Amino acid sequence: MMSITDPNLSDRFASAMEEIHNKQLETYADTIEKTAELSQSHRQFVKMALDTCLKKCKDDELLFETIQTFKRDLKQKNATLKQKQNALSEVMSEIQEKEMQKEEIIQKIEKLKEDQSKRKELIESQYKANKNRLRNLQKARLVFQDHLGLEIRTIRGETQLVKGEKLQFVFRNINPSDEDSAYVVTMGITQNGSYQIVSSDPTLECLPVLERRLQETNNLAAFLANVREEFISLTHC
Repeated sequence: MMSITDPNLSDRFASAMEEIHNKQLETYADTIEKTAELSQSHRQFVKMALDTCLKKCKDDELLFETIQTFKRDLKQKNATLKQKQNALSEVMSEIQEKEMQKEEIIQKIEKLKEDQSKRKELIESQYKANKNRLRNLQKARLVFQDHLGLEIRTIRGETQLVKGEKLQFVFRNINPSDEDSAYVVTMGITQNGSYQIVSSDPTLECLPVLERRLQETNNLAAFLANVREEFISLTHC
């Protein structure tokens, strides 16, 4: 063991302390350097994290705006779809209404065809009946006009029941004292094809009975014969 009184002890102690101090300085410098590196690395990490967060925020904002745009587009498309559905419903309603109108028109056309067929049958029936009446008139004309001096005139009729042409049967040779004196019966054909006696001059009280009998028998010659007899009866009164 060295003595404390060693003159070199102080130098060696100072040298040892300086060496220790230098080592501590080296250790401190190394720690500072490492701390600086760690701080720089931390700053870089924080900057990267911050950049990443900022980018993430921007991406999130862009995504949020995109979602909002999609929502608005979806809402607009839903509104447009609803309008189209309403328009389609209106079109379908119009189509159904037109189909119903079409059915009604078809039914009306069928009804008109049936009515037309019935009218045609009625016209043909009336035509045949009128031909028979015309034939009877021709026979009556031959019998009465040629043999008994009967004159047949055609006039226009405007009464409610009998419209169009009417016939006047002018009888002569009724009154022996005045053979040229005229006795007249006016008649026509109604819309349903039956005979209609309009008037007689002079008036015959039994004319409605004779008219009814004519409508039942359709025998015009017999009717005219009966009318002539009634006019002759008047001259005997």
